[in-house]
Amino acid sequence: MATYKEINSAGVQNFSSDPANPINGQVWYNTTSSTLKVAEVVSTASWASGGNLNTARRDMGAAGTTDAGLIFGGGSPSNIDTNKTEEYNGTSWTNANNMVSETNYLAGCGTQTAALALGGNPISDSTAAEEYDGTNWTNGGNMNNTRNKFGGAGTQTAALGFGGYGPGIPSAATEEYDGSSWTVGGNLNNGRTQLAGAGTQTAGLAFGGSSPTTNITEEYNGTAWTAGGNMNTARFDFAGAGTQTAGLANGGSVGPATGLEATELYDGSSWTNSQNMTVGKQRHGVAGTQASAFSTGGRNTSPMNTTYEFAGPGTTIETVTTS
Repeated sequence: MATYKEINSAGVQNFSSDPANPINGQVWYNTTSSTLKVAEVVSTASWASGGNLNTARRDMGAAGTTDAGLIFGGGSPSNIDTNKTEEYNGTSWTNANNMVSETNYLAGCGTQTAALALGGNPISDSTAAEEYDGTNWTNGGNMNNTRNKFGGAGTQTAALGFGGYGPGIPSAATEEYDGSSWTVGGNLNNGRTQLAGAGTQTAGLAFGGSSPTTNITEEYNGTAWTAGGNMNTARFDFAGAGTQTAGLANGGSVGPATGLEATELYDGSSWTNSQNMTVGKQRHGVAGTQASAFSTGGRNTSPMNTTYEFAGPGTTIETVTTS
């Protein structure tokens, strides 16, 4: 049997981290994780079933990645606000420590070990922010404006909150968080609720929403919002992930009945339709990147516990295993 070196005229290279732009079929050994890796270039996107949540819910916060995801808060099938937290390892969800407060209609950002939950509606519209360190939730600095059903982006120490109901009417207000306190940022050009967010504090993305239902996209540079390319499907009560130049929009609603399957990808100037999700959902949680994201919970006719994983077009890196 021919060896890898005989086929490719080179041995397996060692890297301390995965190469930034591997070529199709490239194999290497990651010395940090002690794993053998291979790159595969795919031209089409796909959705696949993942592990179910332990608690069905809608209107929750989401953070992290497909292999290290986080879901928190939301509303249960009995319409009771929850403070439950769950962590995802790419296969199954595990119950983690509860949030300080029970809340839904909140926004989330960050990672599984450094997440931020902001705003929401525990009893009335909230200014509260909570920080997660991978084990426990603690209260962070309060926002300046009460709000729910709004967009969030960034990290635990450099977050962005924008739009939503605040209070009681569609808001254009933007706030920036430095890990301890919130300051006022530039207003959205179009105040709206039930929108999605992605990106960072200095390169944010706000898209879709309601008041009325819209397909508008806006980009944030750390100071002001400017118009981006419109989505193909106007929608609200949906979720997004990714960056300002590689965004992901998934699900949502165009009316009060059931959720959408539609997925769109943003390249920094325009949106393109991508592979539909198997099941339509709205008011769900999405996190990750345009290349690899998860969509979980939400509702169609009632709160759901299903998870779906998205693999975008491009290069995927797989760990080589034996069986």
